[in-house]
Amino acid sequence: MPSMDLACASEKSSKGWNRYCNGLIAAELKSIIRYCKKVIQYAPTGADQGTLRRLLDEDMPVIESPDELVAMLKDHSDEPVSVVLNGTLNHDFDGQTLLQNLHQALPRAAVVNMVVYNSSLSWLYRLANWLGIRKGPAPTTFLNRLTLEHIARLSGFQITRWRRCVYFPFYCFGVGSLINVTLNWIPIINRFSLANVVTLKPVKPLEANPSLSIVIPARNESGHIHKAISRLPEFPAPIEIIFVEGHSKDDTWSQIQQLQQNYNGPHTIKAYQQTGKGKCDAVRLGFSKASGQLLTILDADLTMPPEKLPLFYEAYVSGKADFINGSRLVYPMEGNAMRPLNWLGNRFFARALSWVLDTPLTDSLCGTKLVSKADYQRFAQWRYDFGDFDPFGDFELIFPAAQLGLGVVDIPIRYGAREYGETNISRFRHGIILLKLTWIGFWKIKLGNVKGAKR
Repeated sequence: MPSMDLACASEKSSKGWNRYCNGLIAAELKSIIRYCKKVIQYAPTGADQGTLRRLLDEDMPVIESPDELVAMLKDHSDEPVSVVLNGTLNHDFDGQTLLQNLHQALPRAAVVNMVVYNSSLSWLYRLANWLGIRKGPAPTTFLNRLTLEHIARLSGFQITRWRRCVYFPFYCFGVGSLINVTLNWIPIINRFSLANVVTLKPVKPLEANPSLSIVIPARNESGHIHKAISRLPEFPAPIEIIFVEGHSKDDTWSQIQQLQQNYNGPHTIKAYQQTGKGKCDAVRLGFSKASGQLLTILDADLTMPPEKLPLFYEAYVSGKADFINGSRLVYPMEGNAMRPLNWLGNRFFARALSWVLDTPLTDSLCGTKLVSKADYQRFAQWRYDFGDFDPFGDFELIFPAAQLGLGVVDIPIRYGAREYGETNISRFRHGIILLKLTWIGFWKIKLGNVKGAKR
């Protein structure tokens, strides 16, 4: 839910509860659309008084037909675009056709952000119209979550984000803001929000195979460097491999240099030494040097088999999702690949983050993830607003992927045993840090206290 500070600011200039409610919805939408290059309102209803649009952006263009949308987006096919539907499906007798027309008009990089009235409270909207509290035509159609998921799938979309907002429509000297922030995370009760903000992504395969940059952070991994290359399978696109060495005590750096000098295969190999510390710093350095259209991470310990990287690539190219996440906790692991306490910790954090982010995850700490370079640049903007808080690098990728509604899919892989060296993970020290990061996600995302949403 949006922060109490924003809701309070909205109410000070409010002329009534309608503006206060729209202020809460606008804050939720802003957490997504502020990172889009273009925001458009599509097919406003007769009940739309323009309050939400003015709170979002007074200069936001309003489009009435798919043909107008195609014409407006013809020069923005590779840019993240948000199309806003404010209660449109609640005043439409054929939501499937409406969404099918949108699917044909939108590029893959676009998202549809819909304000949808709660089907459980349909009687309340009709009562508000009858009493004259609510102006304009009464909503005619109320879709529950399951029905909307079916319509979205039939229309070529997937629902990637579902956020409830507005439980109490009055400010009441700040009491309403406290209620609206709190009820969002209480099970069962949180199902009775007045509205939902639902994000849809068009499922569209890419017409051409994009280039891929594989970043391999390596610290004390001398025995794995050559295998990281020899075990890579063929890809139907140019591949760039970026080693980032981080203060190793063995000869990892010399092994990387030797490989780079002697390699005569089809891939491009780059090598860097980080001046900072930690995997997160190494990944950021590697991504900053990457030229590929897609970016992925391969841990140098090779416990995630390099042979499985094409599964991540194919999932993205086919349009299954825009953020591909590895999962080590599905198949039986090889030997002593993960100690029991580590396994329990990974299970716990996967469950905790699934709840915090409203995004199902089976493994939040697998090192291998794949995302487009364009979306990673949005992640960097998000990190600037949210805060530089993650020393490991997993959460600063998963958090924005979920919040921006990219669509997250887990790829199950069989986690392998390490063949060389020892793990760099400290169970208890790193576990405490991960608990802190989960709390930050709860406070800033689940409760909505995101700095970017306050602006």
